Amino acid sequence: MSAYPIDRKLVIGIASSALFDLSESDKIYQEKGIVEYRKFQESHLDTVLKKGVAFPFIRRFLSLNNAFPEQQPVEVVLLSKNSPETGLRVFNSIKHYGLDITRAAFFSGKSPFKYIDAFNASLFLSANSDDVRNAIDVGFPAGQVIETEIEDDEQDLELRLAFDFDGVIIDDEAEEVYKTTGDLDEFNKNETEKVRKPHNPGPLSDLFQKIAFFQKLEEKKSQLDPNYKPILKTSIVTARSAPAHERMINTLKKWEINVDEAFFLGGIEKARFLKVLKPHMYFDDQTVHLKKINNIPMVHIPFGISNNMPIKS
Repeated sequence: MSAYPIDRKLVIGIASSALFDLSESDKIYQEKGIVEYRKFQESHLDTVLKKGVAFPFIRRFLSLNNAFPEQQPVEVVLLSKNSPETGLRVFNSIKHYGLDITRAAFFSGKSPFKYIDAFNASLFLSANSDDVRNAIDVGFPAGQVIETEIEDDEQDLELRLAFDFDGVIIDDEAEEVYKTTGDLDEFNKNETEKVRKPHNPGPLSDLFQKIAFFQKLEEKKSQLDPNYKPILKTSIVTARSAPAHERMINTLKKWEINVDEAFFLGGIEKARFLKVLKPHMYFDDQTVHLKKINNIPMVHIPFGISNNMPIKS
């Protein structure tokens, strides 16, 4: 079987600011300007960059190609605001860590978000909030990584992904009811009345459904090879509780998606559970749930009513 063309792959676009720790060079850019920044990068071409917030996620994501070597079904594309010359250091660091990233685009200071769709990316990750908001504003799937300390245990081969539900996997139609009325009873009433009506897809619905598809492939592989250990594990961590849980479950059934774990917390602080889950990436649309927890990489999805952003159809 030939390798998947890029329009059939699960593609993630990533900025160098999400993949690596660029705090030192960014400080030089902010304090001394672009000329000194270029000099610094060119004089440090062989100095390996430290791992960034998204590094553990990306490394494990790429390992799916090892599980399906004939198809090579996933890809990571570097979308960088560096120039091609200053981007050499990033590529040298990619090579040092053995990451199979071969496609890249360099924009010399301009935002790369316009090219997300051209690369067929189901997610764009960046530490730059403006780039992420610009992408979300035109309907592209994007998230801002939250700065935190991370560790990358190379003995831990599993890839654990955790998602909020409203405003991330689905749109914020239901969340809007609560935000505009401030009444939890009205929210529950709305969800009960629409219990059989599936939710509309949200900004990361394509990513979520493709991840679920690969989980099914891993299940089949496990049946054929009892020694194979699945890589992917998915969780939904939501503030919903009964009776609003039922519409969520019915939506996932309609999409033919199973998740490994679902937490209906009804207002309990999510951080308490994330510390136990230890996801390699957690996605949420509300910053109140993204309090810094060391070694828990988090991504803000600035979508919908919670972020005063227009709702995309």
